[in-house]
Amino acid sequence: MADLFAADEPPAPPPAPEPDENAPLADRLRPRSLDEVVGQEHLTGADGAIGRMVAAGKLASMVLWGPPGTGKTSIARLLADAVGLRFIAISAVFSGVADLKKVFAEAREHRKLGRQTLLFVDEIHRFNRAQQDGFLPYVEDGTVVLVGATTENPSFELNAALLSRAQVLILNRLDAEALGRLLDKAEALMERQLPLTPAAREALIATADGDGRFLLNQAETLFSIEFDKPLEPAELAALLHRRVAVYDKDREGHYNLISALHKSIRGSDPQAALYYLARMLTAGEEPLYLLRRLVRTAVEDIGMADPNALVQCLAAKDTYDFLGSPEGELAIVQATLYLATAPKSNAAYKAQKAAWRSARETGSLMPPKNILNAPTKLMKQVGYGKGYTYDHDAEGGFSGDNYWPAEMQPQTFYEPTDRGFEKRVAERIAYWEELRARKS
Repeated sequence: MADLFAADEPPAPPPAPEPDENAPLADRLRPRSLDEVVGQEHLTGADGAIGRMVAAGKLASMVLWGPPGTGKTSIARLLADAVGLRFIAISAVFSGVADLKKVFAEAREHRKLGRQTLLFVDEIHRFNRAQQDGFLPYVEDGTVVLVGATTENPSFELNAALLSRAQVLILNRLDAEALGRLLDKAEALMERQLPLTPAAREALIATADGDGRFLLNQAETLFSIEFDKPLEPAELAALLHRRVAVYDKDREGHYNLISALHKSIRGSDPQAALYYLARMLTAGEEPLYLLRRLVRTAVEDIGMADPNALVQCLAAKDTYDFLGSPEGELAIVQATLYLATAPKSNAAYKAQKAAWRSARETGSLMPPKNILNAPTKLMKQVGYGKGYTYDHDAEGGFSGDNYWPAEMQPQTFYEPTDRGFEKRVAERIAYWEELRARKS
């Protein structure tokens, strides 16, 4: 007898297809289960966030944040298989509102049949804020379990409402050990060793810059060529190209590296500062942007401890303008090293903030009349300029006059350190304060 209710039963999940032998090596090596995912054990292991969800048989919506080639797509697909969810994948690059409406409508129908949908959205940060808001009702009512993938910092690229409904899970850049395991898997699949010396194998791993997909594509190229003998590093470099470093001048990588450069200089580590400078320049950063930051570092973190720091930075800017690239980049290097090795003081920076705060709080207090100019007869009659002492005529070139408004006690904003040139400045200020105390 025919089953009248068969159509209402959720369809069984299809078995994972066998990889096509003509598919790219990276596709053929896609993990078939979560425990085969390389380099993300902090998430997929028994104590990881994903491992715990799978063990409980219930997934929460999540955003997978990590560099390219670290397994975001594979993890999303395996999550659906692990808990028996229907898997749908879309890319924010190629999908619009109409595509999303269709996906949500289908997911709602499948949910009526008892099967939830895992919606994987690649490059989710490409959706604008309004499109991101469109996910909210379907995530909230359980129509879909949303798994987004992004290479960009979700704090900047995803709106707060969506982030409040999804866990952010951070995928690690694949280290040398994880990339080595990928090469082992590739050799096992191909049933032969890569034609590389041990040193060249290490060089191949280094060229991937943490990207597993790129590494396997490089390995596939090597497997496709016959070699008389294993390649040395120099021969490998001539054959293959190094992966271009991930760097986008208006996104997080840019801000991470400039922060690292600034803090390395502040921390007096010239070697690290030079490294981060090189990272940014070789990735195509605008040299004038770096010079502007160096000038800021000179006045914020060195200041009066070495006033020549500012001179060095401005000279580097003029030199770069004069020579251009690449010759002028050496001037940027010199300025960076000068700043990193200079004595440090943020006394001027702190003094500025304190003085600005005091100016806002005290409003429009008049300076004392003795230091005001009196260009008119009336101003002289009311006391402007009366009693002013011209310091150059005073003994020692110091009058000790009061320069503060009558309603305000003298303040101390600038407190020099005992480092570099500022130590001498501190001695001068102490000398003047002693003279002023005597005269008062």
